[in-house]
Amino acid sequence: MSRRALVNVLIVVAVVALFAVPLLVDGGTSEYGGTDAAVTEELEADGYTPWFDSLFSPAGEVESGLFALQAALGAGVLGYVLGRLRGRRTATPTAPAEADPR
Repeated sequence: MSRRALVNVLIVVAVVALFAVPLLVDGGTSEYGGTDAAVTEELEADGYTPWFDSLFSPAGEVESGLFALQAALGAGVLGYVLGRLRGRRTATPTAPAEADPR
């Protein structure tokens, strides 16, 4: 394995660990509640009933972490696409090969 590939693998492992370790340490016991939970409680107190239940309901801090991961992945994809488009525009086109005059 080349040094570059090893560095890339270590970076990916570090990013995954940044999100996995808090999930494992917390164990879903955090009491943090975001604005979504506060609004939901207010609406339900006024008699609103939701149309469906969530498939996965993480704790508030976990939910924030997952949202940040989603935003980071989206920003990475957007940055990659914009970089590729700019690279195509600024690349010098190669001259076409001249036809054989025979």
